[in-house]
Amino acid sequence: MARITASVYTSHVPAIGAALDLGKSNEPYWQPLFAGYDFSKQWLKDNKPDVVFLVFNDHATAFSLDMIPTFAIGTADSYQPADEGWGPRPVPVVKGHAPLASHIAQSVIQQDFDLTIVNRMDVDHGLTVPLSLMCGQTEAWPFPVIPFAVNVVQYPVPSGRRCFMLGQAIRRAVESFDEDLNVQIWGTGGMSHQLQGPRAGLINADWDNKFLDRLIADPDGLSKVPHIDYVREAGSEGIELVMWLIARGAMADVAGGKPPKVARRFFHVPASNTAVGHLILENQ
Repeated sequence: MARITASVYTSHVPAIGAALDLGKSNEPYWQPLFAGYDFSKQWLKDNKPDVVFLVFNDHATAFSLDMIPTFAIGTADSYQPADEGWGPRPVPVVKGHAPLASHIAQSVIQQDFDLTIVNRMDVDHGLTVPLSLMCGQTEAWPFPVIPFAVNVVQYPVPSGRRCFMLGQAIRRAVESFDEDLNVQIWGTGGMSHQLQGPRAGLINADWDNKFLDRLIADPDGLSKVPHIDYVREAGSEGIELVMWLIARGAMADVAGGKPPKVARRFFHVPASNTAVGHLILENQ
């Protein structure tokens, strides 16, 4: 059967993609951030997955605010980098894994989670920046990707608890797929940041690091944190962190297995106007 071997968590700041694309990654401002992913790029080469299930949020690119699904799974064979207003990023086309994606959709919907099925979708920085951080600049991404878009843009957005439970349903779906596949699940977005209003530029490093502590050791308790706490402590865009709970819910310890191994933990302030968090957890 297929199995989830690890989860990866990372911010997906658009300015990170711009810094890479414009050759600025070695500039003094950016170098400490990208150095924080050197271990992770080597780890990914040493632990190359067959498929990555990548949880991200669309930024009104594939979905306009006229129609925005709470949860949407990509079931296509490929996905083009999106034009977010200044042209698509110069990164490879994202290859999908339609058989596994379709199976997960079937299984998760039968577990009473409503998903939107997306057969054509361009993917924006929410998905391509994490790939760039983990894979570097490359001619082709080294594995197929199943995009899973979550609405954390237009209220109402899903609760952390629902996201955590959805991760558990995704793990069960993956494990019921009748093919020997090494699957990683990535949760992206965050950490603390606010893009508008009187608190624009807010960063709460203490709250972010406590979130990482609880994500590792107390994910069930963390899943019960209400939306207002995210907004108050991590800014209006800090709500993106509920997407990390989808990936965490898919780990083996949540279903009674051993606690995961922390392969990498990294935190950096600032990148543009946000905090950057990164974590790799391995199933034991």
